[in-house]
Amino acid sequence: MLTNVMYVTIYVTDQDRALDFYTEGLGLEKRIDFSGPDGRFLTVGVPDSPLQILLWSHAGAAGQPGDVGEEGAPGPLIIESDDLRRDFEILRRRGVTFAEREPADYPFGVRIEAVDPDGNRVSLRQQRKPPKP
Repeated sequence: MLTNVMYVTIYVTDQDRALDFYTEGLGLEKRIDFSGPDGRFLTVGVPDSPLQILLWSHAGAAGQPGDVGEEGAPGPLIIESDDLRRDFEILRRRGVTFAEREPADYPFGVRIEAVDPDGNRVSLRQQRKPPKP
């Protein structure tokens, strides 16, 4: 039986630039970095989470697989925050670019879309806390 999601892939044109964005900008940690027969295998992840994000080299001339064609559509990666408005201010000071001016409230909670240097959207979400009885 299948037991775990190990990796999700984000296609990037410059792995070093992407690594800076995901570690220095979003605050993720670098996990794996080695050269293999098919290219550099580079991953990052949220601290204390087993899921790893593979930053896979993809030629810019080839276009981005899975381009987002619809405004408001989630990015290929959704990262949860326990206080998105606070994290938004921290990330903005670090130079992270966002698709919207500020986080927005939705029935499920709060969301905003960060944009990496290759135009990949990274959805940042905070779940709505149920009312206390």
